[in-house]
Amino acid sequence: QALGDKRGIARYGDALSPMDETLTRVALDISGRPWLVWKDLFSQKRLGGMDTEMFEHFFHSFAQAAGITLHVETLYGSNNHHIAEAAFKGVARALRTAIEIDPRKADAIPSTKGIL
Repeated sequence: QALGDKRGIARYGDALSPMDETLTRVALDISGRPWLVWKDLFSQKRLGGMDTEMFEHFFHSFAQAAGITLHVETLYGSNNHHIAEAAFKGVARALRTAIEIDPRKADAIPSTKGIL
């Protein structure tokens, strides 16, 4: 809703997110077609007091509610805290890129169908 008809946004965003020994790749499309591809390397079932499976659940719910296609893949890493943090920071950076106004498309909806 905050993006209105999404006129002028870049639509696509991606980021490589390093966190010490961890590297996570994120790509997203503000498409109106919610989907999540999630590949993590968590080595434990819990991180602090939280089940690590809840990170995937969070991003799945986020993608559904936002209507975005979201890919989050931990390429490598061993510290579970860093794996989680790199995912959140990568998604934030990719989202910031995707919602930026592209001056070349300032008046256009970034879709061949004219609607997102």
